[in-house]
Amino acid sequence: MSNGLVSGIETLVGEMTRWRHDIHAHPETAFEERRTAALVAGLLKDFGCEVHTGLAKTGVVGVLKNGDGPAVALRADMDALHVVEQTGLTYASTHLGKMHACGHDGHSAMLLGAAKYLSATRAFKGTVVFIFQPAEEGEGGARVMVEEGLFKRFPVDGVYGLHNWPGLDVGAFAVKAGPMMAAYDSFNATVIGHGAHGGMPHLGVDPVVVAAQVISAWQSISSRMLDPFDAVVISVTQVHAGDAYNVIPDRVEMKGALRSFDVNVRDRAWAHMETLGQGIAMGYGARFKLELQETYPATINSVREAENAALAAAQVVGENNVQRAPAPSMGAEDFAYMLQDRPGCYAWLGNGPGESGCTLHNSHYDFNDAALAYGASYWVRLVENLLKA
Repeated sequence: MSNGLVSGIETLVGEMTRWRHDIHAHPETAFEERRTAALVAGLLKDFGCEVHTGLAKTGVVGVLKNGDGPAVALRADMDALHVVEQTGLTYASTHLGKMHACGHDGHSAMLLGAAKYLSATRAFKGTVVFIFQPAEEGEGGARVMVEEGLFKRFPVDGVYGLHNWPGLDVGAFAVKAGPMMAAYDSFNATVIGHGAHGGMPHLGVDPVVVAAQVISAWQSISSRMLDPFDAVVISVTQVHAGDAYNVIPDRVEMKGALRSFDVNVRDRAWAHMETLGQGIAMGYGARFKLELQETYPATINSVREAENAALAAAQVVGENNVQRAPAPSMGAEDFAYMLQDRPGCYAWLGNGPGESGCTLHNSHYDFNDAALAYGASYWVRLVENLLKA
């Protein structure tokens, strides 16, 4: 495997590892990343960056200027998940019920490593904006930062994100223009029937039967109502009804998510969900309500910035270790909000095979420290390419 790690980054691996393990042991969830933010802000200040705090409550922005020139933003997320850690690591979570099960500890450590290196070497001309974002996991911290004026206060020509990817070898990257991650929209659906005795169902309208029919029918939307090339996933993840063995309940509540890459496909799928729900409920004499909550848009990389990212990655690991046409993921990412405001690119960094539960959002997951040098080197190459001295 070609090894183009930035000279000097290897000497920072020990520090990046210590930072990551410290953050991993003290996970903080959405908008509560106070300890993590203080650690990040303190280190950025020590490196010589101009530090700004308080954006989206716990967000941190470090600014490193070196003469006149373009400006580029690099983003890492800081928040953890509500997961009980089961790794048994010496640096495992000390906060019961909270865990860095998605690698944001590694993302922060890699960007800190790049910030320290770039602050010392300054082999670029222009401005680097280091964005340490809170609340990526379902709470839209990126949206809040943008709404609070992130790119008005810190104008940049492009913004770049990086996420570790289990199943991709350490020392490999994946990136392409166009959709990289799906849009994620949550929904709440209600079937309203008429309660009755469990032994006398003919005297009521059973919403459980109706809900079962609706759930089943929704699965035909992607296979029979949309073009096979229009990717969409409809997942009912919660069903709540009744509290007794012998009582048919009045209503069933269903919750879930609709994922897609194209807004027009999303709108068509949503319309079919509504039509099927209403039609099936009416046939049984029940009522149906559906509410869609737009959560994250699709993460769509711009062409030029995707090429910039691929070039920087190839300089680090060699062209053969950069996947230029990865299949997009149905996972969602709120970096999409930043890409709606500025051109940019979101890339994946290999985290290893993902064996024994080392997959994202799993209680046995751990970021692979062997990837730290590759991620930090990528950031450095990207900056030095875009802000040529």
